[in-house]
Amino acid sequence: MLFAARSAVALYRLLDVLPALAGDDRVTRRFTLVPGSDFGADALTAIEETGARTVPWDTATRTEYDLVVVASPKGELGRLRGPQVLLPHGAGFNKSLPYEGSGPDSASGLDPLYLARSGDAAPIALHALAHPDQVARLTRVAPRAARSAKVVGDPTLERVLASRAHRDRYRSALGTGPRTLLALTSTWGPESLLCRRPDLPAELAAQLPHDEYQLALVVHPNEWSRLGSFELTQRLEPALAAGLLLPRPRDEWASVLVAADALITDHGSAALYYAAADDTRPVVAACRGGAELLTGSPMGVLLGGVPELGPADDVAKALRAYRPGPAASAAGAAFAHRHDALRRLRAELYTLLDLTPPAARPAPVAAPLPLPRPPTRTPNSFDVQAEFTESGDGVVVARRPAGAGPPGHHLAVELGAASEQLARSAGLLYRRPQAPPRDGGPGLTWTFDGWARDTLSAYPGCRTVAAVLPSPSGRCLLRVRGHDRPYVLEAGPVVREDGRVARVDPAAAVSAAHAWLTKTETKTPTAPEPRLTCVIGARAFPLHVRHATDNEAQQEI
Repeated sequence: MLFAARSAVALYRLLDVLPALAGDDRVTRRFTLVPGSDFGADALTAIEETGARTVPWDTATRTEYDLVVVASPKGELGRLRGPQVLLPHGAGFNKSLPYEGSGPDSASGLDPLYLARSGDAAPIALHALAHPDQVARLTRVAPRAARSAKVVGDPTLERVLASRAHRDRYRSALGTGPRTLLALTSTWGPESLLCRRPDLPAELAAQLPHDEYQLALVVHPNEWSRLGSFELTQRLEPALAAGLLLPRPRDEWASVLVAADALITDHGSAALYYAAADDTRPVVAACRGGAELLTGSPMGVLLGGVPELGPADDVAKALRAYRPGPAASAAGAAFAHRHDALRRLRAELYTLLDLTPPAARPAPVAAPLPLPRPPTRTPNSFDVQAEFTESGDGVVVARRPAGAGPPGHHLAVELGAASEQLARSAGLLYRRPQAPPRDGGPGLTWTFDGWARDTLSAYPGCRTVAAVLPSPSGRCLLRVRGHDRPYVLEAGPVVREDGRVARVDPAAAVSAAHAWLTKTETKTPTAPEPRLTCVIGARAFPLHVRHATDNEAQQEI
């Protein structure tokens, strides 16, 4: 069998077909790159990353294959020898490209101009579609091509649905915690989110409090191919520095969508996989798709029924305005035979190969998506808004990346991770747990009190220094300039309504304690063992502040 990919996105669709044939040594799988696409740069690299054997295009066109599987009708596919299976390269056929094909009303992927075959060209033996409406649409525009169309389902959706039980694992890998994971999806082309609203990721990263939201951007593989990873990350640098997640275009994008709590999308079909997994999670339109979006398509149904985001600072209001219904309707119009696509596709492929499926091989099951990569960059300096509750024993904390917005109550900086310029301006300096010395090697470490006194001396503008200790309880040591003794801070968890336990980032708790301990000029707390709360969004985390014992002050950090 030959798997012929014209672009990286087409290749990823083909890879999701492989479980239907796994374990059969009668089938040999080869891959080739179909020339002519502006987005083919990453396809060959992606094939090589799988470890698959490739065939040069010229060799592929001279070889007879038992079956050729493709995920785009474009390119010189008629030169390949052997019956062809054509899969969609996306979900829903939502887009028309006015500058190519038959015209502005022709759906990309169903355009009769690309589905036609001359008399001596390899036939399309199976056009595997995901929904009966797609067959009906194809019948209207290309009745001859529709003769080979069958409703199979969507193998990529099958992987998404199989991964819902792994949602907590994905969120743990991403370090999401109790935060709201807000995903953005951008397709490619002039109507995409990144073209229409290129500053939106950075605006949201600056607007949303770090301890309440985590932000991710899913970018279409064509944009990764067009720009390259270097150029793409350079363009997104302000948002990436503020903690934006940028999942890779193979598998990881879908893991992030499974993990997400809410979605901001353009007219790209990635949103349909999100909607099919759970329509109770909010969906908001960043832009409506312009001339590319086909009226009545699944994405047209979705975008026509969800709130639209105006300025970035209206995001919370837009998310609250979402009501379930449109997402389920859109997914229902895009996908049939959920959980059954691989089995149905397997039956069709073996029929075309004139083989009987291996008797000992059970029906194929979609593999769950892999764990996404942990964040590679997190903010290390924050402008912190700190306001006291009416009772006086609580501090409402909102941390945003430093420099992204107006200054707050204080600047909190992770010493050794942020720039020296920011450290010199900080009212609060903190350090995370340090890696221990290598086994058998010499080590030189600080006691907390030694480090605190040295740091306050080196940074005369700093009011408070703190060390986060390597403990799951969120325990920290603090020293405030002018106070006689250091403090121990312990942050307690909050049990949520669903029975899950939420914990606050100790650095956010340190900001609350700093604001409380420095609100007056007193050198001692107002009570021997004061209890206060650190309020993050809708959650109030209990804090316990007390004086450190001599042993605790001399603790090695």
